[in-house]
Amino acid sequence: MKKIRGLKKYYKRLETENDLDKATWLNFDDPDIWLDNWHLHFDWKGFGNNSFKKRKPHLDKLVRHFDILEKETTKLNKEFQLYAVLLDRDSYSDALFLNTPNPNNKFPWKYNDLSTTSNLTNIELVDYIKGLKGFDKFYGKGDENFCVLYKNNIGIKPK
Repeated sequence: MKKIRGLKKYYKRLETENDLDKATWLNFDDPDIWLDNWHLHFDWKGFGNNSFKKRKPHLDKLVRHFDILEKETTKLNKEFQLYAVLLDRDSYSDALFLNTPNPNNKFPWKYNDLSTTSNLTNIELVDYIKGLKGFDKFYGKGDENFCVLYKNNIGIKPK
């Protein structure tokens, strides 16, 4: 197996980087802004698929960005949805979503058959999610079991 160089710096940047700084087009002051389930992934290389120790810093960054977006969405003068989807075993696909009314008519995002009972099999992920404060947690099954996180008083909840 080939050794990957620069991982120490990579994980250090996860703690401090604000990925929203890279989205220069994202202007919450613009009254015409619309987002069709715009989202951010944090583990582009799938490092967390093999080790929860490697997944946790990506999840921490996702939660930190949730808080950043929560503050930014106070500028929006329209309905929105802010939520995260965490997959049972696929760290690469964990994502934070922001959705507003849009010309594609994909608002609000809905998912049927969500439950408040966890169906996740990744015990370390289950424990991580249990430790999150201030989030409502719903669970579903698609190609893989997943958890939807949102905050009750932030935007419209996924249905």
